[in-house]
Amino acid sequence: MTHDTPPQEPQSTTSFGFRSVREGERQGLVNAVFSSVAARYDLMNDLMSGGLHRLWKAEFVTMIGAPRDDRPFRLLDVAGGTGDIAIRYADRFGPNATAVLADISPEMLAEGRTKVATKGYEQRITLTQGNAEALPFPDGTFDAYTIAFGIRNVTHIDTALSEAYRVLKIGGRFLCLEFSECQVPLLDRLYDFHSFEVIPRLGALTAGSADPYRYLVESIRRFPNQEAFATMIREAGFERVSVRNLTGGIAAIHSGWKL
Repeated sequence: MTHDTPPQEPQSTTSFGFRSVREGERQGLVNAVFSSVAARYDLMNDLMSGGLHRLWKAEFVTMIGAPRDDRPFRLLDVAGGTGDIAIRYADRFGPNATAVLADISPEMLAEGRTKVATKGYEQRITLTQGNAEALPFPDGTFDAYTIAFGIRNVTHIDTALSEAYRVLKIGGRFLCLEFSECQVPLLDRLYDFHSFEVIPRLGALTAGSADPYRYLVESIRRFPNQEAFATMIREAGFERVSVRNLTGGIAAIHSGWKL
């Protein structure tokens, strides 16, 4: 007597850079990338943006707005890594500006804790390990949600956007800074050359391996362009969605409100 083997359910695949991988494997692969580059993450951003990320982040933080003196203002910075956004926010808006920094990578959080302690901001910036797709916070907790150069590394972007909507208060603001689609002729060719030819070589020289940098460049090209991502934000429930291109669209700030 023979027993037929039940058919196997096909496993969903997703992109990891230009490769297709099993959906369940992607987060581990992304975690490995950031584990390997955590100590050099700020340098990596300089390499990938030619230093422009510093100007982009300054504009991004300004858009969060100053907390009012008469009530607490809670910022959640997701995929906050080495603390760049949270620290800039605390610097920019003074003692009433407090933040929770969440990141899935313990290595990135370790770098962030060091930087927060160096600034003396331990009482103003709380760091916690958390996945953007399943945030460990109650509904309606935060006044603003930021994510900078992190959402393209999330496996299910729609789930992360739904989580952002869930943890924001009514009237709360979603802000995302991410590499996007360059929309200026000629500049786009220079950008492609820098991305695919220069950055991996610089990564190999500074970090001993080009692979993490190659993935990060490829992940930018697989990320939805400005309008496609704006549509995803609207589909998550956000209103008054807007896009601000930076440096010809090499990066963009997406904004939405929970109304």
